[in-house]
Amino acid sequence: MKKTIIGFIALSSLIYGCATVQSIVRSTFPYTSTLIIPASSKTGTVLTATSPASSFDQIFTGQGTNTNSVKEVRIASAKIMASNPTNQNLGAFKSIKVFISRGDGSSEAMVAQRTDISASVGGNLVLDIDNSKFLDEYIKGSTVRVRMEYVLRDALTTDVSVKASLGLSTSPATK
Repeated sequence: MKKTIIGFIALSSLIYGCATVQSIVRSTFPYTSTLIIPASSKTGTVLTATSPASSFDQIFTGQGTNTNSVKEVRIASAKIMASNPTNQNLGAFKSIKVFISRGDGSSEAMVAQRTDISASVGGNLVLDIDNSKFLDEYIKGSTVRVRMEYVLRDALTTDVSVKASLGLSTSPATK
């Protein structure tokens, strides 16, 4: 009898804890996107690069399978890293703004920016986040896209790939 009760309690905890587990997964594993900046990009003008974003949850469970388990999705961190060439100085950028949108591009939200990029910042850049709005409608869609608006300070000699990493925080959706 004790084993049955303990088993029932464990099973109940597991079922009700799924939203919490999903919340932990969502906030632990960021959405990432690789954006290509062409060498032909002009300096001093606002340009854009767009790419699909993916998360750990999407890769292993398929897009949208557990999105009803979370709510109140907000941006928690944003970072840009040089990925090709890996030694690219992100000081070539004068400013960066990062937006997320649904895959159909019907709406988007600015989630991070940096307007005072130092010329000697190096290969990693932490962005200033805007966590004043919920991002549920973007994350719960079928696809998520990242768009980066940027202004170059210096001309590029080769195409540059940068990886945008957007960390999200969520709350479990209770039923």
